[in-house]
Amino acid sequence: MANRALTRTLAFTILIAPAPLAAQTIELAPFVGYRVGDLESSQSLGMAVDVPIAGGMQVEGIFSHQSHGPYSAVDHWQGGALQEYGDGPVRPFLSGLVGITRYAIQADNEIRFSVAAGGGVKVFPTPRVGVRLEARVFSTVLDAETTSGVCGGRGCLVGLHLDVAWQLEVTAGVVVRLGPERPRLAQ
Repeated sequence: MANRALTRTLAFTILIAPAPLAAQTIELAPFVGYRVGDLESSQSLGMAVDVPIAGGMQVEGIFSHQSHGPYSAVDHWQGGALQEYGDGPVRPFLSGLVGITRYAIQADNEIRFSVAAGGGVKVFPTPRVGVRLEARVFSTVLDAETTSGVCGGRGCLVGLHLDVAWQLEVTAGVVVRLGPERPRLAQ
């Protein structure tokens, strides 16, 4: 099931990409990893899609799937930004993402809001193909309730109680850069 979702995501990206590729660089990075945290630890796999904007800033979308046997899984669908530092063959980066997490247990699915932050390095021995190593932490809001509220002349304060699930994912993958050559950053 995860392989089907990853294949569909990659196929959709490739099918919609040909026209914009003439003017825009796109990085595709399938990855494998390992996820630990509040839930059972196990292997993960996914795909990151990055579109460079300017000055090392990129728009990023990721899909990450973690299977817990044949009947349960956790999927993260996230979008956000990635900032690369440097323009040489080794490029450290930081990322911030928001999105949804899907918990699937047999025939039941639950969708929850989530945020993620990560960092890593991209290594490009050639201009078009590289390696991406990354660690990312996911925080998924499982339940939220308002505990108190006070309003005054300058606004309102609201107390929240959040039940959150944390997961750390460490990944490695291949980066394939499609489109025109990436311009070098200004020094």
